[in-house]
Order: sequence, then C-alpha cells, then structure tokens
Amino acid sequence: MFSRDTWQEIFLTIRKNKLRTILSGFTVSLGILIFVGLVGMTNGLQNTFEFFFSQDATNVMYVFPGRTSMPYKGYKSLRQIEFENDDLTDIKKDFPMFLEYISPRIFRSALVKYKEESNNYTTIGVDWGQQFAEKTIMMKGRYINQEDVKNKTKIAVIGRLVEQDLFGNMNSMGKYIDVGGSVFKVVGVYQDDGGDNEERQLYIPYTTRQLIEKNTDKIGQIVIGFKEELGYAGAMAFQRNLVKYLKDKKFINPNDENGFFVRNVADQLKQNQDFAGVLAIIAALVAFGTIIAGIIGISNIMVYVVKERTKEIGIRKAIGATPRSVISVILLESVFITTISGFLGMIIGMALLSTLGDKLMDDYFILNPGIGTGLAVTATLVLILFGSLAGYVPAKRAARIKPIVALRDE
Repeated sequence: MFSRDTWQEIFLTIRKNKLRTILSGFTVSLGILIFVGLVGMTNGLQNTFEFFFSQDATNVMYVFPGRTSMPYKGYKSLRQIEFENDDLTDIKKDFPMFLEYISPRIFRSALVKYKEESNNYTTIGVDWGQQFAEKTIMMKGRYINQEDVKNKTKIAVIGRLVEQDLFGNMNSMGKYIDVGGSVFKVVGVYQDDGGDNEERQLYIPYTTRQLIEKNTDKIGQIVIGFKEELGYAGAMAFQRNLVKYLKDKKFINPNDENGFFVRNVADQLKQNQDFAGVLAIIAALVAFGTIIAGIIGISNIMVYVVKERTKEIGIRKAIGATPRSVISVILLESVFITTISGFLGMIIGMALLSTLGDKLMDDYFILNPGIGTGLAVTATLVLILFGSLAGYVPAKRAARIKPIVALRDE
C-alpha cells in the first residue's frame, strides 16, 4: 500500500483514463452532496419549527370567543359568546391542579401621545401572567403586578419601539403618556423576540381597561398557562375538561364547535414535531437511497474498469504478479478516487448549506440548514467502504482468470 511504485502506477493509470476517473468521482461526489443537502434541509426545517415555538411559552392555551351554530336549552343559534371576569375566577377555582397562571386579553387600538410625538398602537389589557405566556423580556422597570390589577392603576408597560418612537433617546421611565385620552404612567419597557410588531404594543392592567370602558366586566380572550409537568397527554386532557366545563357554563351545545375556540400550543408543537419527524424519515430514506445508488454506481464502474483492464491483468500475472497484488492495486486506486471525491462532495454540500442559509430562511423559512460533521463524515466513509467492497468482487473474479485467457480478451 505504501509502495512508491504502486502509487506511481495508480497516478499514471488515472492520467491515462481521465474520463473514467471523472465519472467515478462524480458518482461519489453527487451521492454525498445529495445526502448532505437533504439532511441539512431537514434539520433547517426542524430548526424553523423550534424557533417559532420558542418565541412564546409552549405550556399555554388561548381561548377565543365565537358564535354558536346550534340552538341549545332555549338559546338560539348565532349567539355571540362573551367571557367575563367570573370566568377567570371559576377556572382558577375548579382547575387549580392544572394552572400556573391565567390572564385575560383585551385588545384595543389607541392613539398614544407624548408631548409632540404620537402614533397609533395596540393596547392590551392583561394580568401578570401574560408576561410568561409571551416570554416578555423586561429591559427597564417592571411588568404589571397583582396590585396594579387589584387597584386598577393607570400604568403602562411599553414596547421597545414604542419608547423609541415617542421618546427618542430619552428615558421613558416615570413619564406620563396619553393613551386614547387617558393618562398612564410608564413603569416598564420590554422587548420581544417575536419581532417589531410585538414591540409596538402597550400592556395595561385589564381592570383599568374595563374601568375606562364604563366599568364593564367583559374580557376578550383567556390565556391559560398550565403546568409543564402535565406533558402532552395531560395538556390534552386539561383541554378536553376545560372545553366541556365552558360549554356547560355558557349553555353551548356539546357538539357545537363554533361557540369558542381553543388554541393549545402544546398540541400545535406536537403536530409540528410529528410532521418534522415524518419529513426526517422521508429525507433519511431518500438519503439512504442516494447512498445505495452511489454504491451501485461505483460497482458498475468497477465492473467496467476491471473488464477494460483484463488484458493488463493477464500481463501482470504472466510476469509473476499474484492475484492478491493485482486486486490490491485495483482496489487502492478505487479507494483513492472515492475518498477524494467523497470528501470533496461533502465539503461542497456543507459549504452550499452554509452559504445559502440566510437566503433559504428569507424565501423558504428554513433556518440554519446544516448537518453534523460526524454524520457527514460517517456517510462518506460508508459510501467509500461499500463502494470498495462492491468493486472487490469483479476484481477478484478477474484476478482468477488465467494469463493466457486474459491475454486473448478483446
């Protein structure tokens, strides 16, 4: 293997048979390139799912009011369902073993002013638990607390971009802003990984919003954070119990799917994980098929190579070469070509994934596509190993041919 004469002979053979060498190398490189690309894209898609779900809590469900589609217990269909403060109280009382927190959400649009600056923003009336549902990051000050809700205080937690729009380089903490005609004190500034829209909002106590709106007890949506230790099965059981409970409470037909809607993030996460898992299996099967195709391709080329060199093998044996030395030279040449080509295909594939990463995210929502170096190297070595074994059979068969028969070969 380390004979200088052997390697000189191998390089001489490669130079004399450039087309054959290129075809052999291309088969290997293409196989590894496709494998790296498929696995990398699948990993990128899984990264996308994880990124979008990491922006908010996953142990949370959102309950949205709807309009009934069936009559029930004397109530007509098309009845608008509304949530009220006592719904929050009853859920806390009847489901304490499931709950970590519960918060209403009351969305309103308002013109917000500070001195000469003004803009329209979304204001959201919430309780303290909303901070955990949205994974809100406090940059300055504090979030809404229970005392704010209890006392209906006029305080506001504003987004980073709201502060930037209204205050410029000034510190907004402790300043008073006009929110739709009511004066609120800024007690906190937050940032949110969800993007610019999330940072152009204001949070106020939901009781303060109700006070402004003639002391109503109506709320828009309900956000429920459940205990993480429930797991997926526990979260789904909680959802079923909650749906039944609210339908009974609001006199909604048990078969009516339109009275209200529940978005369970844990369920959505599980569905996306299952989908990503199926894609990973499909990609793995295709990638495995690519490796098999590469092995078959190498085997076919090796059959052709050995057949082409039958007469050369006969001459070698006639001058005293052993079958083992004949086979070793042919296989060493094959291993050399497949190794260089395989790692070249692997490097090109990984470089393409790295180069196209940002563009793929912008156009196809594939985040940080890539493949572990260990997996890529292992796949390349497997292709080289089995490709060499595939070439061993025809090489061994040719080495058994008697010199006189090989020399007669056309």
